[in-house]
Amino acid sequence: MHIHLSEAMSKLDAVKEYPVSLGFHVFSSKLGDYPIVSCEPIVVAITCTDDKHLMIKTKVNLTMEIPCDRCLEPVNVLFDFDVEKEVDMNLTAEERAQGLDELSYIEDYDLDVDMLIRNELFVHMPVKVLCREDCKGICKKCGANLNNGTCGCDVTELDPRMAVIRDIFKNANQ
Repeated sequence: MHIHLSEAMSKLDAVKEYPVSLGFHVFSSKLGDYPIVSCEPIVVAITCTDDKHLMIKTKVNLTMEIPCDRCLEPVNVLFDFDVEKEVDMNLTAEERAQGLDELSYIEDYDLDVDMLIRNELFVHMPVKVLCREDCKGICKKCGANLNNGTCGCDVTELDPRMAVIRDIFKNANQ
């Protein structure tokens, strides 16, 4: 969704609200594609605080499905955050980009709300997602989810320092 900012700059200190709907249903990053399960309505409030100085505010409340880092089961993760950006439209796009990050979501007098929210989601992405604190993960051999029970694989970990001795016994038995 794009909002043309010239209308918001027409009246000083007047708050102009724009109800918008999220223009994407999947959040894509280098780590993967995560479906957005639910999203509350978004209202972008833009205030012209001074000559071509804008305050952009919105509240984001959405739920995204992200796989558990241990067992890969889908986990619904809630994102609830406020966005507040101050923009000086007197500056050129290059000058705004040097000072902040507006270049990616403001072009000329158009505000790309989807890009603004995407950028904020990158910042708010959790480092680790777990389905539960005591998640056991998956079996290294067969890939079974160990939260559902044991898989029966031999999980004996051999000491790698003993590899030479194992090789001697293995060659002696052949």
